Amino acid sequence: MSEEKSKPNRLVDSTSPYLQQHAHNPVDWYPWGEEALGKARELDRPIFLSVGYSSCHWCHVMERESFENVEVAKVMNENFINIKVDREERPDIDALYMNAVQMLAGQGGWPMSVFLTPDLRPFWGGTYFPPKGLYQPGGEVIRPGFMDILLSLSKAYRETPDRIEDTARQVLDGLCRAESHSVEEL
Repeated sequence: MSEEKSKPNRLVDSTSPYLQQHAHNPVDWYPWGEEALGKARELDRPIFLSVGYSSCHWCHVMERESFENVEVAKVMNENFINIKVDREERPDIDALYMNAVQMLAGQGGWPMSVFLTPDLRPFWGGTYFPPKGLYQPGGEVIRPGFMDILLSLSKAYRETPDRIEDTARQVLDGLCRAESHSVEEL
């Protein structure tokens, strides 16, 4: 795994200790806000939303294994607008997207890893992902690897946008029914 300290990203000025922990990742992280959301809309690029907190063990593991890896960061930076959220600063975002992850994956936890359309509708999500997939001897996937997920979802977003749109619509409909939330509230 190739790692290096990179120049600070957009999290460097954050007051959140959790976001500060990621300020020197090679991932081009944005804090939640109009700059990131506008960039996603402008480039028509999906959003990778990572939510965690500073004392979360698996958040640190995923940072070390994936977010500090230059090859993983390159794929993230080329294909996604990457947003990092401290759940203690933004419990509203955490709660909304945790419900989406539970709908999509059947479970939740941190770090929360959610893929969104540029208009903030979730279409895929989970929690911690190892950098490489775990497979049974016959080749069946036990747990997908983060790099495989990134490549697969960026390809799906480009090549099968109707499927992404259908999933995002279904998840948003489910969230609205379950929570009476709307994306506009964020």
